[in-house]
Amino acid sequence: MRISLTWLKKLVEIKLSPEELAETLTMAGFEVEDIEDRRTWADGVVVGKVLERQPHPNADKLSVCTVDIGAGETLNIVCGASNVRADIYVPVATTGTYLPNIDLKIKPAKLRGVPSQGMICSLKELGLPTDIDGIHIFPQENLPLGSDVRPLLGLEDVILDVTATANRADALSMVGIAREVAALTGGKLSIPEPSAVEITKSSSKLAVKISEPQACPAYIGTVIEQIKIAPSPDWLQQCLRSAGVRPINNVVDITNYVLLERGQPLHAFDAERLQSVTGGENSTVGVRFAEAGETLKTLDGQTRTLSTQNLLITANNKAVALAGVMGGEETEVHEDTQSLVLEAALFDSVAIRRSSRGVGLRSEASGRYERGVNRAELEIACNRALSLICELAGGVIVQQEISDTRPDPATWSHSILLRLDKVNQVLGPIELGEETGELQEEDIERILTALGCELVKNGEAAWIVTVPPYRYRDLEREIDLIEEIARLYGYDNFCDTLPDKAEAGYLPLDEELQRKLRAYLRAAGLTELIHYSLVKPGEDRQIVLSNPLFAEYSALRTDLIAGLIDAFQYNLEQGNGALNGFEIGRIFWGEEEGLQETDVLAGIIGGDATLGKWSRGGREQSITWFEAKGILESVFRQLGLVVEFQPENRDSRLHPGRTASLWVRGIRLGTFGQLHPQLRREKGLPDAVYVFQLSLDTLLNGWEDEELLVPKFKSYSTYPASDRDLAFFAPIKLTVSEIEKVITKAGKGLLDSVELFDEYKGENVPPGQRSLAFRLIYRSSDRTLTDNEVEPIHNKVREALVEKFGVSLRS
Repeated sequence: MRISLTWLKKLVEIKLSPEELAETLTMAGFEVEDIEDRRTWADGVVVGKVLERQPHPNADKLSVCTVDIGAGETLNIVCGASNVRADIYVPVATTGTYLPNIDLKIKPAKLRGVPSQGMICSLKELGLPTDIDGIHIFPQENLPLGSDVRPLLGLEDVILDVTATANRADALSMVGIAREVAALTGGKLSIPEPSAVEITKSSSKLAVKISEPQACPAYIGTVIEQIKIAPSPDWLQQCLRSAGVRPINNVVDITNYVLLERGQPLHAFDAERLQSVTGGENSTVGVRFAEAGETLKTLDGQTRTLSTQNLLITANNKAVALAGVMGGEETEVHEDTQSLVLEAALFDSVAIRRSSRGVGLRSEASGRYERGVNRAELEIACNRALSLICELAGGVIVQQEISDTRPDPATWSHSILLRLDKVNQVLGPIELGEETGELQEEDIERILTALGCELVKNGEAAWIVTVPPYRYRDLEREIDLIEEIARLYGYDNFCDTLPDKAEAGYLPLDEELQRKLRAYLRAAGLTELIHYSLVKPGEDRQIVLSNPLFAEYSALRTDLIAGLIDAFQYNLEQGNGALNGFEIGRIFWGEEEGLQETDVLAGIIGGDATLGKWSRGGREQSITWFEAKGILESVFRQLGLVVEFQPENRDSRLHPGRTASLWVRGIRLGTFGQLHPQLRREKGLPDAVYVFQLSLDTLLNGWEDEELLVPKFKSYSTYPASDRDLAFFAPIKLTVSEIEKVITKAGKGLLDSVELFDEYKGENVPPGQRSLAFRLIYRSSDRTLTDNEVEPIHNKVREALVEKFGVSLRS
């Protein structure tokens, strides 16, 4: 919010410089993002009077003006504005003046051969917004020539751009900032109290009927007649301009002024237009939620299609405004307005937030309603606006109707128990010169009293603190009061204690392991992917959000495979080729006992990943099941994990004959398989695409050896190996992993490795069986093995296979 120091000084005593005040507010939690010193914008610009205006002899669009600035001698100034004429008072930038807003220093010059000794300025050249195309002409008469123009234009001001935190709704007003400054500096408050308004009971054309009291707990409708629409006085326009608001007319400017001063949004309806909309002399103003598909044309000229979340102001049940957000164009105040209906209301913050977001429209009013408007000062803000309308627009109040369902005023502020020992326990010691100490009772009482709280002693070193109504939203607990004490006492006045000895930071074991895992997957040629956790609804056991931002992202994902398949398809459609990638993320699902979540690792592999295809005549060659499985096995090998693959057919998205479950030490790790041909055709994917999804917790738990984080050298044998081939017929249902386990167990001691190198099914193979051939490597670390040592072990392996599985040996 833009804070004018000139305006602020009318509300609170300020003895600090702008820079000191900005530092004080920032240290108290109100960040001052910018200091706009308007005093520099027109330094050296004075009031001048144009005595004579002559056309330029060498240019049709230029004028030669004789200007008196009260310095004895007149100035000759060349001016290009079309509205310059004799006998007007204007701002004149004299020679040597620097205008920072247009980065121009005024120097003596010749324009088309005629000397010019200054510049007659427009408001834009002085940094002020204006709709007038030309120089500024002062409306006042008999101004002292040569006097400073800054007081006349409101340029003796300094603007602080202050950012308030979301919990400080009271700080979105000049009065709220004034209270804060008074609490921080001890300055005296001078908040104006509006005079009582006189209501002439001469009309009964307005009625108020609220059908949604929870969304609108209070509504004041006031009928004002004999309105004279005119420009606002200079002081009001300057206040609005300093806050970044463009003046419009006296009525609209008054509602904006009270919004900025008190933080209470108001809205003025043209009473005659309101009657025209309703089709009768009497109007019943109401508040209700819109019907789906209902439309309203707002003040910005846009016709908005509404939903059931939009809260409306109605006249005889016809929508005339988007409650708490923006008024309707049909009933806006215009230059011929003669009577008004002034709305002052309280709206529920949640209702306004949903309504504003539903139509994609935010306004100064909605921003305040969303944070919470002071419900105790609604009447004060309303009376302030009414008194100004009567004073500046000649209005006469003829009727006022009120609907009020607010709770008892005694509940608008609440009481909190505050203990001195708890304050010092949380905040710690304070600095007292070279010594340290603790906050005392008088410190607590002084700070909280300055905030507007009332304190009553409750035993020794404890108080019952009554919070003022304008702070009821953010001061709810004892810890909130302690935070306020620290903020106003000054965070920099508390002791800071550093650790005696700093220690180097380190990553937790799980994070180290995950980093290793990511590195191994990238080394295997997979790219790390990241997807949203939110997906479309419609799956089993899915958790659906109650208040989603978009329908397409209204549920939590139950696995990562679906997102990887979509990403693979998208990359193909964009001409980026096959996507080989992995993702580590969290999945969510619902169970009878409640909501569940876990982290998983998933990946997708497919297509021809090679760059050059010249050796195959440019043809694509899909990756095989064994190649894709080999990528996973290479990662497991680096992790030091022994993973078993077992046939499985659970996931309908995967090929029923080319899917395996993965197991580590008897615990299910996850799934690996090829996409089902039907799904592949629907998505337009290559012939073979493989996916996997693994439980991250199971994977990390299986990787128990912390020494893997620091690789250690493992000695290797310098003696030659002895290899043997073993071929046999085995049942098709018998898996290779089961066979390898039996071979490894039987050859324990000398057996170094087992590798399947051949499989055959077809002619000369018994029905229901297949021919398998393994290569067994035997090795010793301390000697060269002889046949007499190898053969007994090899025969033991052969006998174990026959005994365990009944295979038919071929070699």
